[in-house]
Amino acid sequence: MYSQGTKAVSRIKAWIQDLIASADYEICVEPDEFAFRVGWTVTRTGFGSRRYRDPRFDQLRQPSKVIEEVS
Repeated sequence: MYSQGTKAVSRIKAWIQDLIASADYEICVEPDEFAFRVGWTVTRTGFGSRRYRDPRFDQLRQPSKVIEEVS
């Protein structure tokens, strides 16, 4: 059903996507390894961009309750 041209375009597209993924990995490998080593979460947000988050920020302290003195 597919023509030879469509198959060739699909192969070229897959090859380009692999090149982009390889370049993205090479650009961000060192910061990603550091983040994983220290326990941060890494969210890939696009080509060559990441969002790094330290999970300790999720452990915010609740303010202590103030005890009122009644006289």
